[in-house]
Amino acid sequence: MKRSLIIVVSAAGLLFNSSCGDKKTEQEPIVAPAGMNVLDLTKYGKSFAIFVPDTIQNKLTVTEQTYGALEIIAGTKFAISISEQPEDLELKKKEVKEDEVNKVKSFMVEEPSAIMWESAITDPEFHFIINVKVGTAEYHINDMSSPDAKPYDKESIQKMYDSAKNIKEIKKAAPSA
Repeated sequence: MKRSLIIVVSAAGLLFNSSCGDKKTEQEPIVAPAGMNVLDLTKYGKSFAIFVPDTIQNKLTVTEQTYGALEIIAGTKFAISISEQPEDLELKKKEVKEDEVNKVKSFMVEEPSAIMWESAITDPEFHFIINVKVGTAEYHINDMSSPDAKPYDKESIQKMYDSAKNIKEIKKAAPSA
């Protein structure tokens, strides 16, 4: 009798779990790498989060430009621009190679969705552009140069590139029934 009751209760539990469980409606927590924070961009109309340097030590500003770009600056060594629509990377590579003033020294990354390069006018400087797809939306993310500031070093550009490459989609929770 006890054995029959255990079998019936176990079967009912399995049926309950298969009909009600295993529905992933909650977003898995996004964990930032050491020294970085998670910046949720959903309030700016983007369905993803990006990693930015620790905002306790670095002042963070997020600016929505009238032309549609979202600019994120954290401290003095992190500044990126996020724009809708992918960039034509082949055309950009051609422009970089043909620049007579800021001459390209080398491409450190040449992938179908990203380029990172070193160039120099007098001092070395580094830049990147990456195309990313989140859900059905496509974006390009690139470093932002400041005419008033010294160009970014390789380490800073690598941190921005890694951040852009590792964006995390934020899924909207399904309405509860």
